[in-house]
Amino acid sequence: MSVTNSPFANISTNVTGEDVDKRNPYVAQWNIALLTIVFGLATFGNCLVLFTLLKRRKHNALMHTFMIHLCLADLVVAFFQVLPQLIWDITDRFHGPDFLCRSVRYFQVVGMFASSYMIVAMTFDRHQAICRPMMTFKKGSARWNIPVCLAWAASASLSLPQIFIFSKTEVHPGVYDCWASFVKPWGLKAYVTWITLAVLILPALFITTCQVLIFREIHSSLYLGTERSPGSRRKEKLVGGTNGVPPVIDSGVTKAMSKTVRMTLAIVLIYVVCWTPFFIAQLWNVWSETSGASNSAIQILMILASLNSCTNPWIYTIFSSSVSKDVQAILCCCCKKRRRKNSLPEESCFTGSTSFPKESTY
Repeated sequence: MSVTNSPFANISTNVTGEDVDKRNPYVAQWNIALLTIVFGLATFGNCLVLFTLLKRRKHNALMHTFMIHLCLADLVVAFFQVLPQLIWDITDRFHGPDFLCRSVRYFQVVGMFASSYMIVAMTFDRHQAICRPMMTFKKGSARWNIPVCLAWAASASLSLPQIFIFSKTEVHPGVYDCWASFVKPWGLKAYVTWITLAVLILPALFITTCQVLIFREIHSSLYLGTERSPGSRRKEKLVGGTNGVPPVIDSGVTKAMSKTVRMTLAIVLIYVVCWTPFFIAQLWNVWSETSGASNSAIQILMILASLNSCTNPWIYTIFSSSVSKDVQAILCCCCKKRRRKNSLPEESCFTGSTSFPKESTY
């Protein structure tokens, strides 16, 4: 068995029992500062957008539901991946019982899976709405969003190995830490490769396939005419008249649909850009026999990956005019309230006295 410190978040095959204490204090201080900033930005942005979406939930569109759960997934990343890593960088050791060690390691990977699979669910929903509108119409508005439920269920179940891999382990005589145990020589390689496939590569392939089909449908609808677009023909047949009511001619892909596709694509690209360097470094570490990325480099790349949780809520705010107006109104109210504590009514920021749009952009 080999023992490794890894928040897979942070597997480093270069860390052994002899050099684990040799960390660069200058690098550690920078890590602490950067992790503090990332945690603050991720918590503030996701809580703000989540509060905005929940406050106007009566007018929520389907995309708002996906973004609510993506915000929740990013908050799991912030509180169970970024925050524990920040605490460990401060204390240099895990201080807590074995149960807490296993629980934190479990939720660290739940957040990674959930962020990835929620993007998969969003992309799949856009594919269904644009390429297969008949099926979307037949489903109607269900009480439970099946793609969202499947994303959370898959994240929770695929993260279960963390509970058995990690434990509070004696790394030196009388010194304990929350480390992973792997079977030599293939255990660590299999673990890192599996996580990379399940979190990054397979979701990226699925998302790419859906996006290609979506863009082909949009191209057919906008440039070749709706009569040549398979999805538009199905949609036109769907909204065609019955019982003497004349059919309604549908123009195919709407501007709102195109906007949500662009937003989903932006979220996907940011996710890939943030996480790919980290996974490449991890694979290099476990498969390279002679060289690998240093532990400090792995930690910096982990911070870069965590930035993804900071960007998602603001991407959605930029692409959603209704949410952006709500967010601006809340921020403006809070700023005015700080300047004039007694001149602004308490309820104006949060009870809806500011006139918000009643309908969603999507």
